[in-house]
Amino acid sequence: MTGGPAKTARCVSALFVMLAMGAVILAPPTSIAQEAAIVSLQDIFHPVYARNGMVATQEARATRVGVEILEKGGNAVDAAVAVGFALAVTLPRAGNLGGGGFMLIHSAKSGETVSLDYREMAPAAAQKDMYLNATGEVDSDKSRFSHHSVGVPGTVAGLTKALADHGSLSLADVMAPAIALAEEGIVVTDDMAASLKARRKRFEPWPESMRVFFKADGSAYEAGERLVQSDLAWSLRQIAENGASAFYEGEIARKIADAMSAHGGPITLDDLAAYAPRVRQPVRGTYRGFEIASMPPPSSGGVHIIQILNILEGFPIGYLGHNGAETIHLMAEAMKLAYADRSRHLGDPDFAKVPVKGLISKEYAAALRERIDRNRATPSNAVAPGDPLPFESNETTHFSIMDKDSNVVANTYTINFSYGSGIVAEGTGILLNNEMDDFSAKPGVPNAYGLIGGEANAIEAGKRPLSSMSPTIVFKDGVPVFATGSPGGSRIISTTLQVIMNVIDHGMNVAAAQAAPRVHHQWLPDELRVEVGLSPDTIAILTGKGHRVVVKDAMGSTQSVMRAENGFYGASDPRREGALTLGY
Repeated sequence: MTGGPAKTARCVSALFVMLAMGAVILAPPTSIAQEAAIVSLQDIFHPVYARNGMVATQEARATRVGVEILEKGGNAVDAAVAVGFALAVTLPRAGNLGGGGFMLIHSAKSGETVSLDYREMAPAAAQKDMYLNATGEVDSDKSRFSHHSVGVPGTVAGLTKALADHGSLSLADVMAPAIALAEEGIVVTDDMAASLKARRKRFEPWPESMRVFFKADGSAYEAGERLVQSDLAWSLRQIAENGASAFYEGEIARKIADAMSAHGGPITLDDLAAYAPRVRQPVRGTYRGFEIASMPPPSSGGVHIIQILNILEGFPIGYLGHNGAETIHLMAEAMKLAYADRSRHLGDPDFAKVPVKGLISKEYAAALRERIDRNRATPSNAVAPGDPLPFESNETTHFSIMDKDSNVVANTYTINFSYGSGIVAEGTGILLNNEMDDFSAKPGVPNAYGLIGGEANAIEAGKRPLSSMSPTIVFKDGVPVFATGSPGGSRIISTTLQVIMNVIDHGMNVAAAQAAPRVHHQWLPDELRVEVGLSPDTIAILTGKGHRVVVKDAMGSTQSVMRAENGFYGASDPRREGALTLGY
């Protein structure tokens, strides 16, 4: 496919329509119809097979980098760090040095699974009302497209810590491919050419950004032309030679601080030097005999994936059928309850008490399940955040990697919007994030993704903004079965959820599970968002139940790998061009 992300989404949607016409999407659910639907999907979408290890990313060159590291004897973490740095070169709209993210790591040797939080942090000068104008309203340009929108980046600290704690190769070894790609240049793909043109207005206020991503005469790079990123290559080399200190205390730090000072931004050398990633324990739950391990706060993803699964476990989802009207109705009602809880209870656990144990408890899920009417949609204005406390005793890209020894990495990282703030720090080639918009600039006012936040996610110096990123590993009897995750802002939770359900409830292979049409409800706004591909009859039934069904663009770009007895299976989501899953 050519023509950029928008055309890709349209092509995939058209494919879903054809699948629906071929009885892939269920009408009234029966076991025969359900089986036919799954068989049809699995006949069309086949996972990649490999015997020794597998890498699934959103960008083909980065995938090849990861596989090369595995072939050289590196483990899954070595490959993940190499991929993370490579994506900063090959997928600049999402891959990054100037952003942050979350990594879930399973060590085969120790049997332990840890979560690495390298989310961005608010600088010391940040304060609660920093984005309110003279009339008390949120200035969205300041919170999204200025130097004030930038959180202290965590990616370099996170990747280097993962390598130091769990890798087997040197930093220079795993960074060499990214340095070569930046120095020698990459061939601009159709997708990159289209995305740069689409975001030109975001770059135009910043001469340095235009210099890096457009030609000297201001014209855009066309597909097939070569983009050399010399400044980024210099930054990568500084990190390879001097470690994370180059970014947080050395020459890169000084250039970032100088850029901030020149444009009135709040980040200082002290802010950069003070940054540190956090090792946290994953949130864990069970679903129909499988164990789910996912990212804890300041991600909301793991908590609410487990919460929704707990609610749905009380319903016969497999029997009701994949994307049948009743299945979707129950999913939407459970999503509403979880996203309502997100608005009140979720934030950075270093600053707010997050009732994780209550939110993911089976007992709380049972109480929430009683609030669901199986025949009628509950209006969002009648859904309020629950009280989990009696049950006590947060543009993005994802990649998943497994190696021959059963080490597993699920990593999701971001600079927020496509190309983040659009600002390149002078002399570094590094795009800066606009993650400060993920804080609640004013309680009750939605952010760019329509998400409502409260005091738990209010702006505070040193705090990490709430995220929906949900890198997840699914286990059976203590053995990792598959790893998955997705970009997509507020839709990350529901997207990752549906891949898990498609495998466990509906018996789909990992490719079909990712290709199937998706739905999403986030409480507010009160709409059931669906991709093209649901049958008109299903939509009519859902409308009759009181849902306001809205057909919108494709959601997410999941990258998943699965371990089987005879090797590995994996697949990249067909919704975005350029992704690739490979093994060896």
